[in-house]
Amino acid sequence: MRVNIAVIGAQWGDEGKGKIVDLLTRHVSVVARYQGGHNAGHTVNVGDAQFILHLLPSGILHAGVRCVIGNGVVVDPEALFIEIETLSRQGIEVDDRLLISDKAHVILPYHRELEVLAEARRGDRKIGTTSRGIGPSYEDKVARRGIRIADLADGADDGPLAAAIRENVSARNCVVGGTEVDWRAVYAEARSVWERLERWVGDASLFLARSMDEGACVLFEGAQGTMLDIDHGTYPFVTSSNGTVGGICTGLGVGPKAIGGVLGIAKAYTTRVGEGPLPTELHGDVGNQLRESGREYGASTGRPRRCGWYDAVVVRYAVRVNGLDAIAVTKLDVLDALHEIPLCTGYRYRGEVLTEFPSNGTVLAACEPVYETLPGWSSPTAGVRRYEDLPPEAQSYLERIEAVTGVPIAIVSTGADRAETIVVREGLIDRWQADAAMPASVS
Repeated sequence: MRVNIAVIGAQWGDEGKGKIVDLLTRHVSVVARYQGGHNAGHTVNVGDAQFILHLLPSGILHAGVRCVIGNGVVVDPEALFIEIETLSRQGIEVDDRLLISDKAHVILPYHRELEVLAEARRGDRKIGTTSRGIGPSYEDKVARRGIRIADLADGADDGPLAAAIRENVSARNCVVGGTEVDWRAVYAEARSVWERLERWVGDASLFLARSMDEGACVLFEGAQGTMLDIDHGTYPFVTSSNGTVGGICTGLGVGPKAIGGVLGIAKAYTTRVGEGPLPTELHGDVGNQLRESGREYGASTGRPRRCGWYDAVVVRYAVRVNGLDAIAVTKLDVLDALHEIPLCTGYRYRGEVLTEFPSNGTVLAACEPVYETLPGWSSPTAGVRRYEDLPPEAQSYLERIEAVTGVPIAIVSTGADRAETIVVREGLIDRWQADAAMPASVS
């Protein structure tokens, strides 16, 4: 029986979720994004073409698939319009395949200004945000002063939308010195946005419920990763939403029984962008080698990513909080040039070995990784499409990842292109492949 599947980042984001969602989309009718904003960057390579998506679900590259932006997402309309126009120039038309929840909150210009100011005020304690207004928009949402997409339909100059914008802009003017913003200009911009957005706006929860009742298969797409989750990540160095599996229910208006399987995505090593602890972080030539070989620069910002060895403590934690059924390991080919590959199995803290991820950030920052070292492989894995064609040492490395992580590997990515993928027939993917249409190889 085919099931609805969730695709979750199992590290600090940037794990390659876009490629995996794109790969699995051929088996679904709907792809639904449930949290985050245009701080996400999902890169999908198809042949010579590269598509970089920020708000639109990766399923938008497949004709006939409906794509949903849920209420848990904060939407910058201008960023969305630019993304849609860019895809159109690349031959991908959104048309009527997009549905945006009328309950999703809107990012307005003053949100970006407030985030830049807040980050500057933190000084040495900066979070490393993208300064795109995501955090302040979520703050307004929680403070019950946010503006939802449905609110944009209010065209009365003395109506609730005008009042909300006037109050929010007034608060902005009190905080941001040196400039004054006219609320009327923001209101006029919001109204013009509605004229362009209206065609795509609707009740996403109702659409998903009806689609599933009619037998449609849904793929739930997350942004960022487990360790950036506002509740379960390395707080305060996190994003402003729930990228873990629970965010699906709140961010799309579906019940937990709708989630039939959960696939975590993890690189064969570890990266993160921004500030905060990264226990296996590499400084020097090896870290630079991973960054350059893996092209570890943010798809949204271009910022260089910090690189480290695979951290099984982190991924085990992601398995637990998300209920992962399996993981997909990406960028295996980036390790091809290494003679030895350390793998972190625990942390040493004050003479004690920790095998579970600590909640206390001060403790985490003081932890030293406990490594075991595996041999590298002498032949390339780039582009390999069958598990048995991987070098024996690469197979051993993957098998050790399975053992220390505690769940099977369902997919191995050996390159950026959609076709450079090994699908292993076990666990979650067996349940997913109702029609055996996806090429696979058995480990």
